[in-house]
Amino acid sequence: MVSRSYSNLLDLISGESPSFGRAGKRFPRVMTVAGIMSDLGEENSSSVGSDAPSSMSQDRIIIVGNQLPVRAHRRPDNDGWIFTWDEDSLLLQLKDGLGDDVEVIYIGCLREDIEPREQDDVSSTLLETFKCVPTFLPPDLFSKFYHGFCKQQLWPLFHYMLPLSPDLGGRFDRSLWQAYLSVNKIFADKVMEVINPDEDYVWVHDYHLMVLPTFLRKRFNRVKLGFFLHSPFPSSEIYRTLPVRDELLRALLNADLIGFHTFDYARHFLSCCSRMLGLAYKSKRGYIGLEYYGRTVNIKILPVGIHLGQLQSVMNLSETEAKVAELRDQFKGRTVLLGVDDMDIFKGISLKLLAMEQLLVQHPDWVGKLVLVQIANPARGRGKDVQEVQSETYSAAKRINDTFGRADYEPVVLIDAPLQFYERIAYYVIAECCLVTAVRDGMNLIPYEYIICRQGNDKLNETLQLDPSVPKKSMLVVSEFIGCSPSLSGAIRVNPWNVEAVAEAIDGALAMRESEKQLRHEKHFRYVSTHDVAFWANSFLQDLERTCKDHGRRRCWGIGFGLSFRVIALDPNFRKLSVDHIVSAYKRTKNRAILLDYDGTMMPQTSINKTPNPESTDILNSLCQDPKNVAFLVSGKGKDTLSKWFSACPKLVIAAEHGYFLRQKDDVEWETCVPIADFDWKQIAEPVMKLYTETTDGSVIEHKESGLVWHYQYADPDFGACQAKELLDHLESVLSNEPVSVKSGQHMVEVKPQGVTKGLVAERLLSTMKEKQTLPDFVLCIGDDRSDEDMFEVITDAITGPSLSPVAEVFLCTVGRKPSKAKYYLEDTTEIVRMLQGLATTSDQMARSTALQQNPL
Repeated sequence: MVSRSYSNLLDLISGESPSFGRAGKRFPRVMTVAGIMSDLGEENSSSVGSDAPSSMSQDRIIIVGNQLPVRAHRRPDNDGWIFTWDEDSLLLQLKDGLGDDVEVIYIGCLREDIEPREQDDVSSTLLETFKCVPTFLPPDLFSKFYHGFCKQQLWPLFHYMLPLSPDLGGRFDRSLWQAYLSVNKIFADKVMEVINPDEDYVWVHDYHLMVLPTFLRKRFNRVKLGFFLHSPFPSSEIYRTLPVRDELLRALLNADLIGFHTFDYARHFLSCCSRMLGLAYKSKRGYIGLEYYGRTVNIKILPVGIHLGQLQSVMNLSETEAKVAELRDQFKGRTVLLGVDDMDIFKGISLKLLAMEQLLVQHPDWVGKLVLVQIANPARGRGKDVQEVQSETYSAAKRINDTFGRADYEPVVLIDAPLQFYERIAYYVIAECCLVTAVRDGMNLIPYEYIICRQGNDKLNETLQLDPSVPKKSMLVVSEFIGCSPSLSGAIRVNPWNVEAVAEAIDGALAMRESEKQLRHEKHFRYVSTHDVAFWANSFLQDLERTCKDHGRRRCWGIGFGLSFRVIALDPNFRKLSVDHIVSAYKRTKNRAILLDYDGTMMPQTSINKTPNPESTDILNSLCQDPKNVAFLVSGKGKDTLSKWFSACPKLVIAAEHGYFLRQKDDVEWETCVPIADFDWKQIAEPVMKLYTETTDGSVIEHKESGLVWHYQYADPDFGACQAKELLDHLESVLSNEPVSVKSGQHMVEVKPQGVTKGLVAERLLSTMKEKQTLPDFVLCIGDDRSDEDMFEVITDAITGPSLSPVAEVFLCTVGRKPSKAKYYLEDTTEIVRMLQGLATTSDQMARSTALQQNPL
């Protein structure tokens, strides 16, 4: 199914139905209409997601990135533009992993500035020929967005560079943040013009568009949305310095699937979510997921690969063969080290040169034999730091050449002019070792390219006079701070800051036995050739499809304003409890069972003083005094505390410590619902808990008569969660032969006797009423946390059994919109109290009416 708004974009196309480049698919013939894409009429723009019939059967994915995978060149006569695919663009290369039946739409900016008068024609041409939807940004806005917030604030911070002074990265600027939001909103508007939200998948790329998921989720609650971060994600200690840290985290959590290159990056993101948003993650059957307001946000960890076809096709060119022959003669008799890096502060070029210098000092036998070819690509950013890197690089190269060079020998060959791709491949082919010493890099595919090029082909073997039967070899010295490092198990990993160690690593790599080099190369080649960009894209899309498979059947609510917006996804039968509905049922029923949790239900969890207020006690008394009601208060608190708090409610039935203790009314002794022979197990559990309390700052032990609870809500969240897991395992081990259950909950680990649950209280209430032959025809059960789910489950199972009236009205209600066995919800304790007040008022009115009938004036 395709939306009418998407068809309106196609209306810009006139004449024959066009062919769209690589995809080979055709759009249906459409009528033409004048206008610019962003100026389409209100009727069209409001029809996104309409149920108009589709003429297209294949799946469709919208790929959104900062830049479109096309290049633009002015025509020779300066009249219009010529567009070609950018074969180096990852967004174009990943299409190989999507399958022929997947239609791809690209949304992004062009590298070139397009004048406003040309934008309409350019949009039409790109859509018709390339299925690309360009996003045009005013130059001043683009500068603030890209060179400002992206490159001066996000990029340095994500690479562990703190803005400790104005010269280091640049301090946070609110105007640049506003520009970032504005650009993301513009991208969202472009997506809305083409999306069919019920069918299409959206894949957003990189840190330039981190808040785009919020804008899309706000417009389409069920949008199938993936995000992949191509840069590092810093540790929480670095990330938490960002003034808009929560906004970015919440925006990313509006995606369904978030991808990272390495486990370290994913771990840092999860740690930030834990420390700043209080969210815990779970791993189930190999998948990592975050529960976020009823939605499961999955985490994908998979490094991107290279495009094998493109690389191998360039290796087959005659130009490549000629360049390899030229370099073979140029460096004849010498060993070539190769570095290929962008000229920026994080690539570690100067550290690499220092290591080369140190190597020549420590191992003078390499002088005259070893050459470092450093290819320095133009910097993507600009500013003082780039100038400093350039100056330091030129200075170090000159010093090394002046010290160790001679007329026929230059130890450092610095290439800072742009190279053709085939020229770079030729350097890969003749290099004995590739050296990557970035101090921080998201992925870095240079080692992957080097490995494939060293595998060579028949033509290159002939050019280099290599025996095809001899296994190929290659060596890698890579920084441990780059994303590809974990996947290259045969590489020599180094700390680039330790110049002496890097120098020794280079010497060790070059001096390694030939057979060892061959084995390492074979291992790397097997991995790189099977985990290419197509594999990466296909794997990501499969996980995105799996994550979104239940979107259609879930009910969604959007809550929050601005960047605090999030979607709550719940079961379709889950709905808000209508006060009028429950009061109506309350009036017409005669045997009512009411079970109420206290802490978090009638009293907010955040309240420091948990003592019930007069309003709550009055409500409970009104409910208890109604002869048609049996009212239970079910709490995890101790019986002494509850006796004191509710002394003003003599007829209230109270269950303490999750149902272990029960009191029918205030003049009756407490009884135990579960017979416990002894509590000797406490002598085993308490010393273990004390050990973890002493080693976990902020944790405490709560002593109950029936159990022990270890709380860590005030401890460091990561350390507390880690300690809780260890404590759980420890207690389960030492208490394996005891009649107790060990459970973990939100910021707690609890040990209590087996069989003690709030569900036991619900069973007791229903069985007692059955014995008295007063089957309940009205059941109200309200709770807010996991312990209350046991009551919901017992009552749900009883609906079709003999414990309830066949016409019973059952109201299971949780606090807040979240996954629950309850059928209803109310937003907070205020709404709960208001609803109970309505029932209490009804009881008072009915009591007065009965009294008037019995004693008329």
